[in-house]
Amino acid sequence: MQNDEDQRRELGTFLRSRRGRITPEQVGLPHTGRRRTPGLRREELALLAGISATWYTYLEQGRDIRASDQVLGAIASTLRLDPFEREHLFRLAGHAPAVRGEQAEPLAAEVAAVPHLLQPQPAYIIDGTYDVLSCNRAARELFTHLTATADRPANFARWTFLEPAAREVIVDWEPEARGLLARLRLLAGRRPGDLRYERLIDELKAGSAHMRTWWPQYDVQARHGGRKRLRPPGREAADFTYTAFHLAEQPELTLVVYGEADADREADPDHATGEALPSGE
Repeated sequence: MQNDEDQRRELGTFLRSRRGRITPEQVGLPHTGRRRTPGLRREELALLAGISATWYTYLEQGRDIRASDQVLGAIASTLRLDPFEREHLFRLAGHAPAVRGEQAEPLAAEVAAVPHLLQPQPAYIIDGTYDVLSCNRAARELFTHLTATADRPANFARWTFLEPAAREVIVDWEPEARGLLARLRLLAGRRPGDLRYERLIDELKAGSAHMRTWWPQYDVQARHGGRKRLRPPGREAADFTYTAFHLAEQPELTLVVYGEADADREADPDHATGEALPSGE
């Protein structure tokens, strides 16, 4: 279980990781020759953020100090954090409500039926830990070996990092796996007391060298839609679009629907004919 000391330590790790990716040149500081470590020095960041270098050092060291919203905002701006990284920073600093506990709400039968209604488009529902709570036949056929066991459901994070078939299905495996990990990091940060995340992260670290290398880099990212290049079993690789929908009454749960990009264009009569939509005038 993560306590306040653990959270302060994680805050320091996050700040160091973000500081290491900002070069002096990016923030208008003069080049001062070779550096022992990449990125900004602590005193440089403190100067740019308008805070005490000693105080900022204490913050990175995980000491029991309290940062104001104004100070955290200045640090976030200096580190050029995106909105999701900024949210994560404020949560780690105790300025946003963290959802605690590990009790997952049961999935209602009518909600579990939705992916099956979307057949033949691959569709599934996952929770914040990437447990697959419901999926249709098309999803099982596309993501081969994404299977449940007697004691636990199928899990996309476990499948991506620990199942060899994932590297056959996901053509651009490394960027996709890193993106999944960044989303898992953000979701885990919202539930610092949830043992489901701790167990999953420990399992991935034990079984994947990539996980052990990438997790300390501390990337964070929100779930979103987009495009992936996938290789369905027995077929050539193809571009797929996917869209993620959060469930209104259970926002931790996400419905994800896939479709082949070429098939989407063929189904759109305006793409097929090259005609523009009427302007309405």
